[in-house]
Amino acid sequence: MSVAFAKEDSAETASETLLPDRPVSPHPNLVTEAGLQALESELHQAREAYETAQKIEDVNERRRQAAIPLRDMRYFAARVRTAQVIPNPTSTDTVAFGSTVTFRRDDGRVQKYRIVGEDEADPKAGSISFVSPVARLLMGKAVGDEVDASGQKLEIISIS
Repeated sequence: MSVAFAKEDSAETASETLLPDRPVSPHPNLVTEAGLQALESELHQAREAYETAQKIEDVNERRRQAAIPLRDMRYFAARVRTAQVIPNPTSTDTVAFGSTVTFRRDDGRVQKYRIVGEDEADPKAGSISFVSPVARLLMGKAVGDEVDASGQKLEIISIS
């Protein structure tokens, strides 16, 4: 009877440990220097978590604990391998990858975002992906230019 339970547990564990890969964007993997460092750090943390999981004696628990770090290692290794580091822009004449752009919305709100790679984008922390709709509208524009974002005008007030 215990063998049946062991097999059932192993089948259950196997289904838990066959995690699908994290989706990888079809866009070029453009990153800032800080973005590449963050990807490398995430890869290092995933490797450490995987190594820690490999020390667990119970095979089923080891598989469960290793599943997410293993998936993350595959993802971050691919992202580090395909990363294209884009140097900081040398000009503040127009919005480019790596620029920090401040704009005013129709409702008077002023927002400020740095345009970065997809993996490093964090709107709450003030960064957006270069493939985001707002970033795409702003790229190549200059101070004083206006763009239409979903029926609302955005006026660029500074680029740094």
